[in-house]
Parts: sequence; C-alpha cells; structure tokens
Amino acid sequence: MEYLPKEPAILVSAVNMLLRDGEFDSLESLCYNFNEDPTEVKKRMKEEGYIYSEEQKQFRPIGFDK
Repeated sequence: MEYLPKEPAILVSAVNMLLRDGEFDSLESLCYNFNEDPTEVKKRMKEEGYIYSEEQKQFRPIGFDK
C-alpha cells in the first residue's frame, strides 16, 4: 500500500488490519509512514462516525468504543 485510502470504510479496515497484524505498533507510526497527520486522520474518522481506541489500537464506531 502506497497511501492510506480516502474512503472511510476502507480506511478503517486498512488501519485496523495493519495495526492488528503488527506491521505498525501505533496509529502515529502508521500515519507517519504514509505521510499523514494522526490528529487529522482521527478528526476525519470522527466526522465519519469512528473513534480511535488507544487501548484496543483500532478505530471503532462511536458508541461501540467501550
């Protein structure tokens, strides 16, 4: 993968997969690898109804993040 997808559902899937499979140890390292600002990615995903769980290291739908 050369860049992070722009489509929210695909972005959630890609980020969660890369973190789950251990290719990156944090959202920050993943974002920096793809020249993205982690704060902006979190903001964009929150606007789409997803929130990042630091504990689970994945994006979850808002309301299912606990």
